Amino acid sequence: MITGEIITAITLGLIGGLIPGPVITAVFTQILQSGFRSALRIIFIALAVETLVALLSLLLITSLGLQEWVFRLLSFAGAAVLAWIASGLWKIRMLDTDEKVFFGPWKITIMILTNGVLWTYWITICIPRAILLSEAVPFGDYLFMALVQAGWLVSTLLISYIFSHFRNLLSQPRVIPFAFKVFAIVFVYFAVDMTWKSIHFFLHT
Repeated sequence: MITGEIITAITLGLIGGLIPGPVITAVFTQILQSGFRSALRIIFIALAVETLVALLSLLLITSLGLQEWVFRLLSFAGAAVLAWIASGLWKIRMLDTDEKVFFGPWKITIMILTNGVLWTYWITICIPRAILLSEAVPFGDYLFMALVQAGWLVSTLLISYIFSHFRNLLSQPRVIPFAFKVFAIVFVYFAVDMTWKSIHFFLHT
């Protein structure tokens, strides 16, 4: 059982880092603007904030008993944040100008904390499995979360590094406006997706 849960934790993290989402879109955007090394800041801030989300989710589940609707409400605020970022991306025409979108720590933090889908992912998928591991080994729930985050970091770094090798091609003057509009549309997609899933949840509860 222990080995199986450990493999599950790592797999959840590896897959989570490869699934397109607001964080990976922000990372790709930063790579196009300033390169791979600059994007590392976003990755590690995201890692810290998502770890906070994981810990809070565990505490909420085990102590407060909060229901899923609380986090679904949070998704509406998250959708607004994503739309705000998308509006900035849409306006970019070239690199190395004042048109750059700056992903500061607070913007990244708000973007992640208001992602109700992320909270739901931890609460409905990861935390229950973490609690199972805690029943088998001391502090197994924290070990599970650490392994998920380690897997996420590895796959996110890998896919970002691979993407960075296409930066020169994607940075061509004719490609730049199109590329950033694609990123903006991706952000809008996630905003709409988060909003629709929350609406669907409330309509069927």
